[in-house]
Amino acid sequence: MEFDYVIVGAGSAGCALANRLSEDGRTSVALLEAGPRDLNPWIHVPVGYFRTMGSPGTDWCYRTQPDPGIAGRAIPWPRGRVLGGSSSINGLLYVRGQPQDYDGWAQAGCTGWSWADVLPLFRRSETWEGEDDTGLRGTNGPLSVQNSRLRREVVDRWIEAAGNAGYRRNPDYNGADQEGVGLFQLTMRGGRRCSSAAAYLRPARNRSNLTVLTGIQTERVLIEDGRAVGVRCRLKGAARDIRARREVVLSAGAIGSPQILMLSGIGDPCELGRHGIAVRAALKGVGRNLQDHLQARPVFRTSLPTINIETDNLFKQAMIAVQYLLTGRGPMTMAASLGTGFLKTAPHLDTPDIQFHIQPFSADSPAEGPHPFSAFTASVLQLRPESAGHLALRSARIEDHPEIHPNYLATETDRRTLVEGIRIARRIARTEPLKGVVLGEHAPGEDLHDEDYDGLLDWTRRTAVTIYHPTGTCRMGVNDMAVVDPRLRVRGVGNLRVADASIMPRIVSGNTNAPAIMIGEKAADLIREDAAAP
Repeated sequence: MEFDYVIVGAGSAGCALANRLSEDGRTSVALLEAGPRDLNPWIHVPVGYFRTMGSPGTDWCYRTQPDPGIAGRAIPWPRGRVLGGSSSINGLLYVRGQPQDYDGWAQAGCTGWSWADVLPLFRRSETWEGEDDTGLRGTNGPLSVQNSRLRREVVDRWIEAAGNAGYRRNPDYNGADQEGVGLFQLTMRGGRRCSSAAAYLRPARNRSNLTVLTGIQTERVLIEDGRAVGVRCRLKGAARDIRARREVVLSAGAIGSPQILMLSGIGDPCELGRHGIAVRAALKGVGRNLQDHLQARPVFRTSLPTINIETDNLFKQAMIAVQYLLTGRGPMTMAASLGTGFLKTAPHLDTPDIQFHIQPFSADSPAEGPHPFSAFTASVLQLRPESAGHLALRSARIEDHPEIHPNYLATETDRRTLVEGIRIARRIARTEPLKGVVLGEHAPGEDLHDEDYDGLLDWTRRTAVTIYHPTGTCRMGVNDMAVVDPRLRVRGVGNLRVADASIMPRIVSGNTNAPAIMIGEKAADLIREDAAAP
């Protein structure tokens, strides 16, 4: 059990990295995944996230600590525990973010991460089926990106109403400019989910130099003479050491990677000392800088049919299943949202600061199922929150999930931005051609007026939930709080890198799956460059 490279975590970044490092046919690569193979059929049906999120067979089922910013609530934080990681259970939404996100990283000292640097990696990773007048999209990558196969009138009306309310239409928010409203692009191929595992591992599964191990949980990194030499794992209850001749790369995500680092003795000495862990590298930034997108979910009743009504009995559900089996279309190809908008809450802003997820269904929670009336959800989030939380070890055992402290809505900017997003959602709902089919506001409720800032904020605190984008806990940078340098090398430990969404110095302006895949592509280039250096 010795390889050139050992990658921990077969998620969005890890699968991309494993594919690229093993391309030459000579470099031996081991990809370790704590979860099972992606055999569950609901993984591959786009709408299957309703079944896989919250299921211990595919989800780590993390839960936050009670957070003062959201009225003391503890909320679920789903993360994928299966080949493909969160790309196997997410909502299939493909968003690169804004060029300014990456230019900001570079300006903060992360050389090589500007928009000009990462754009070729986005292009290399994707095959985009839509039109591209800008030359910014990829045409021959492993990740299939498609327009939605599903349309609903209420979403089309929302987009038109947003235009009439003063927001422009944007047919490709991943093109030259993110701002505007339109339809989401999806990681889908032929009516099936295109996870990172489907995109990157399936084509590489017959390579003799790539070993993929599932059901194997990494407990810590093995460090000798200041260098990572492998990992200590647990497979079927037995300890197993897997050695790395060249490097160990953690791609276990924004919760898993910092936890493994801390259990390996890499982190804040005070935090490690609380659990009797010997310090191998004193890095106070491990587990800090935790950022996430918090979504408020206004719901509007409508006279138009939505998924709520289309699926309210077994016969309708059976017909939908038959449609999908015969044609690969219909509601079973539905992503987490159909429509989107990247908008500004104030005219002086340079770039959009809020994002909408328009869903032709509504529910108080996925577990409770859709409302018994026809409605749509205009979910809104702040793209670049100022608030940052942290992780803390619960124990020195990998089995004990770390404490998650999101620290939501900790700044006035964050609070005002999200409340203004709710007001914009209402403004669009009051604009034709949407206004004529809106029967009323289910949430926050018409008794809360736009001028009632405190009331809208209180509703947000009591009901807002994550939109599943944790990042930043192994931040890349050049200052004392950085965990990895711009080449993703862990500071103070040789032959060890981190490559996943945890390295983001600041969360990107949008959904995080596409950027995580890009990070995997970038890590492969950096590792190969360093290996070839004299």
